[in-house]
Amino acid sequence: MQSYQNLIGGEWIAAASGKTFSTTNPADTRETVATYPHSAQADAQAAIAAAKAAFAGWAAQTAPARGRILSKASQILESRKADLAKLLTREEGKTLAEATGEVQRSADILRFFGGLSYTLGGQTIPHDLPGNLLLTRREPIGVVGLITPWNFPIAIPVWKLAPALLCGNTVVIKPASQAPAMTFEVAKALIEAGLPKGVLNVVTGDGRSVGGELATNPDIIALSFTGSYKIGHGIYQQLAQRMARAQMEMGSKNPTIVLADGDLDLAARLVAIAAFGLTGQACTATSRVIVERSVLPAFTEKLIEKMKAIKVGNGLADGVTMGPSVNAQEFQGNFDYIDIAVKEGAKLLWGGAKLTDGDLAHGYFMQPTLLGDVTPTMRIAQEEVFGPVCVLIAVDSFDEALKVANGVDVGLSASLITRDFKKAMVYSEKIECGVVKVNQISTGLALQAPFGGLKKSSTDGFKEQGAGAVEFYSRLKTVYFDYSA
Repeated sequence: MQSYQNLIGGEWIAAASGKTFSTTNPADTRETVATYPHSAQADAQAAIAAAKAAFAGWAAQTAPARGRILSKASQILESRKADLAKLLTREEGKTLAEATGEVQRSADILRFFGGLSYTLGGQTIPHDLPGNLLLTRREPIGVVGLITPWNFPIAIPVWKLAPALLCGNTVVIKPASQAPAMTFEVAKALIEAGLPKGVLNVVTGDGRSVGGELATNPDIIALSFTGSYKIGHGIYQQLAQRMARAQMEMGSKNPTIVLADGDLDLAARLVAIAAFGLTGQACTATSRVIVERSVLPAFTEKLIEKMKAIKVGNGLADGVTMGPSVNAQEFQGNFDYIDIAVKEGAKLLWGGAKLTDGDLAHGYFMQPTLLGDVTPTMRIAQEEVFGPVCVLIAVDSFDEALKVANGVDVGLSASLITRDFKKAMVYSEKIECGVVKVNQISTGLALQAPFGGLKKSSTDGFKEQGAGAVEFYSRLKTVYFDYSA
């Protein structure tokens, strides 16, 4: 078991109350993974004050100087990849292969923004008068608050932290209490790489008091949040009252459309990965498969065959391809939605059972689940189920499929399986989402490309990831200079 302390002003300190909480392994709840400070408002205030005090010095450094720290931290993370991946798996539950990939991605993100530091800046704009210079400066905005989820406990903190730090901001981050270890490990790497005291502050504990302080404290200039719509909407309202900058990335109900002209073997393989990889605990996971009726029986048979090959178990065990649900609440929620769907007329086609044999009895394990005879208005087709539960919806045409896909109030990622280039282009134009995939899984993102959703999936003002991520964490100042006299 490991023990972590809050990082405030460059020092590792306990919560002011002295209270702690612990995390357990979702694959074996008998194992305590780590203990953390159970922080409250006073701890968040101390962290914000430390970040404010450190801002001027950090902002004064050049972007390349800040970028060198990110690049060095990238190397440190990569050197610890094996150990960090095991810790991630023990605390969050995903397979070791998935955890290893996530740690590597985080190192790559730091490396990307380290390189971007040499291009960060404004531009020179032609003036309409001689002897005049017109330019823009890109400047940091101040103290930034970050609130991150448990499902990607290192990748999401890093893809927010890296551009925030690169732009010259100081940061207070609150990781999800379900899996905070990776955020502390990233902080350790950044400190070892040379990050000055107070530039990054990490506080764990009560979401309402710590998160509420980040949302309402006037010294927090901007806040980036990833999590549920309910919590994100509440934080957004708090930020709006003081006109603070907000970035909210929330849930979705991602569709994969399978057309009759598509490769059904490819479709089954991609849906199996997108729906059940990461135990379905990804905001971009496929949860609705919209299939042309003429190929529904054949596709269903192929998909169930892929599902039967999924090996559920402890993510550290060899051969396991799907880990447990992250906690008891998420675990039970999956079965609640299955029961609701069946009562509304859906048919359980495969899976849907708890797995309790042997060591599985000590974790939150279930079969990947497929439901058929689902109609677009059922709750299971409208509401996010953050787990390995997927539904089939039959349609008679591409146009109907597109209408069903767009018939929800969220829009993050959507995939289409087809050989028809025209339909693929129409789909990319008409689908209401932020990420469009053609003959690819709905999950998986290029770190150099912008990411964000539409509708209730996002505030849709600023994108995350890629070079465009700096827009949220910086502001442009326009400078006019007359040297003609």
